[in-house]
Amino acid sequence: MMPSESLRWKTLEALRNSPKGKISFDPHRWERGEKILSGYKETISLSPQAGLVLERLGSSPLQTSCFLDSSSGHSSPGLSEQTPESIVSSESGSDINAQTLQVEREKALSDEAKDEDPETDEISSPAPPPAISLMSPKAMEIIGSIIKIEKEYREKAQMALRQRQEMQEMFVAELVSSGSEQLKRFEEFTELKQRQDFQSIRDMMDRETKESIGRQEKLKEEQRHRMKILNLRLREAEQQRVREAELERQRQAEGRERLRNLNTIQEEILQLNQLLEPSSQTKSDLPAASLSSYSIRGNQLCSQVSEVVRKTAEGAFPSVEDMTAAERALHEMRALIRLMQEEVAKVQEHKKGEEEALRKQAELQVQQEAQRKAAQLAKEKARRKGLQNSAEDSTLKWYKDLQDSGAQCAQSFTQLNSPKDAQTKKLKLELQKAATIPISQIASNSGSQLREIFEKIDKLLAGRSVVSGGRSVSTSQHPQGLEFVSYKLAEKFVKQGEEEVASHHEAAFPIAVVASGIWELHPQVGDLILAHLHKKCPYAVPHYPPMKDGTTVEEYQKILGYRVEDSGIESQDSFLKRMSGMIRLYAAVIQLRWPYGSKQGSAPHGLNHGWRWLSQMLNMEPLADITATLLFDFLEVCGNALMKQYQSQFWKLILLLKEEYFPRIEAVTSTGQMGSVIRLKQFLETSLQRGEIKPPKGQLSSTFWRS
Repeated sequence: MMPSESLRWKTLEALRNSPKGKISFDPHRWERGEKILSGYKETISLSPQAGLVLERLGSSPLQTSCFLDSSSGHSSPGLSEQTPESIVSSESGSDINAQTLQVEREKALSDEAKDEDPETDEISSPAPPPAISLMSPKAMEIIGSIIKIEKEYREKAQMALRQRQEMQEMFVAELVSSGSEQLKRFEEFTELKQRQDFQSIRDMMDRETKESIGRQEKLKEEQRHRMKILNLRLREAEQQRVREAELERQRQAEGRERLRNLNTIQEEILQLNQLLEPSSQTKSDLPAASLSSYSIRGNQLCSQVSEVVRKTAEGAFPSVEDMTAAERALHEMRALIRLMQEEVAKVQEHKKGEEEALRKQAELQVQQEAQRKAAQLAKEKARRKGLQNSAEDSTLKWYKDLQDSGAQCAQSFTQLNSPKDAQTKKLKLELQKAATIPISQIASNSGSQLREIFEKIDKLLAGRSVVSGGRSVSTSQHPQGLEFVSYKLAEKFVKQGEEEVASHHEAAFPIAVVASGIWELHPQVGDLILAHLHKKCPYAVPHYPPMKDGTTVEEYQKILGYRVEDSGIESQDSFLKRMSGMIRLYAAVIQLRWPYGSKQGSAPHGLNHGWRWLSQMLNMEPLADITATLLFDFLEVCGNALMKQYQSQFWKLILLLKEEYFPRIEAVTSTGQMGSVIRLKQFLETSLQRGEIKPPKGQLSSTFWRS
């Protein structure tokens, strides 16, 4: 190793051990804008070894040169202060080190001075005199390199600082931008949350509004429902009130009607009771025990009726049971009267026999008186000749044959009449409707409708299909269908006379003309009509069925045509009304014929049957109430047709009825039953005076069939 190199390492060692060499270097001071020696406050001095270096350097030839550090603007005062008189020049590396050390020292002193007294640096103080450095060109080059490196390092530091500042600014800008974006996002999020909260509040308000509206609608609907129910209940209450009022009016009307009937019954039963009072004739005819029993029973019956009347005097109407009891009492009183009359007649007959024997014994004494009485008896017998209590044998046979045929017809459809399966039961109901409904629709104001009804019934009996209740039905659907329909048709015709004609007399003619047309085309239906008519009204035969042994009163009343129900036997007025309706229908049938029929010849049941009926009625003993009623109804409906057909023969019959038969009717009629007798008497007198009988009211004309 060369001496200069060893000296150089020593110099470096001395610099490293110097206070300045121990300064810690922070490479980031430039980034922070601080100077390298800004934190160093001690006085910079060379180590003791530096003197030896300088002494050794002093022995070397020096080159004087004045160097003004124009680039940096600083001098090297430290060097001149320590060695003011020596000029160091060296051609070796040690000189360069010394110079470098000198320069650094000067710069350090200069920086320290600036740090310690910044104001004096700013004040324009006189610049120190330029120092004379004894540096070789190599040293100058090194110093220049150092300065250049420091300058580059400073520029790099400034560049790094600027870059860091730019990065910092960019970072701050990015941070600001990010913060701004985050603020915007936060504001947007806040606004979104507000909108969502507002929307949720609005939705909640809408839901609450809808729920409130729904509750209101529900309340309104409930209110409407309650109002509807209330109105319905009010209507039902009003209807119930109207029904109750109507029922009350009906009850009052029925009660008043029952009261009138009760008064009539009481009047009649009191009048009948007077007949039971023992008179001079009855005392002589009947024994006292019989008269007493009749009188006692009559008084009991009067007491029963009086008890019922006493209830009505207290303000109450008689009940159905009361009326039934009163009617039973009346029927029993009538039966009692008949028994008494029959007993009186028997006693009288017995007395007559005794008187006849006495007259025979005293023939010589009272011959003239006996002859006179015999003449009277013969005359009485002549007057009674031909009168009987029952119909003729031929008529009874005809009546029984019709009843047998009706019973056989009823037995022929037992399978259909008592169906075992639902299908047969349904067919039976449909056939019954198809047979009965058209007859119920017969009216007296339309001839064209009457033809439709007739054709429908004719088709049904012919086995063809007809529409009933929206369904097609035919008698051919069942083997017993024709018998069943024929039986029901006949029954319905008679029932119409019993109900419809009894209430509206004019209805007899349209019903009768349809029945006559069906009778002509289907004779079996006509026989069934007669069978039903005779069963419900035996007086249409005419026939007065006798009471057989063992027959109860109720059963006998049924045979006579009375309706007997659980409440009792129907009233006499109701009975006469029904009998009148059926006789009027029968009288209309025998004089009418279906105008559109194709058959020639006489009617199936013509006027000859009417003449037969009237003749046989006059050959039978009259019955109270019923005989006068039926004769009047029959003659009022059929009298004009019989007059035109039989002319003088008819008037002879009417004259016989007026002069001989009518007194018999009056004889068997009590005071309370004179209404029908008076009507018959007025009719006969008017007809005989005028010499004609007016056509019946409601008789069908040509105008009717064109309607």
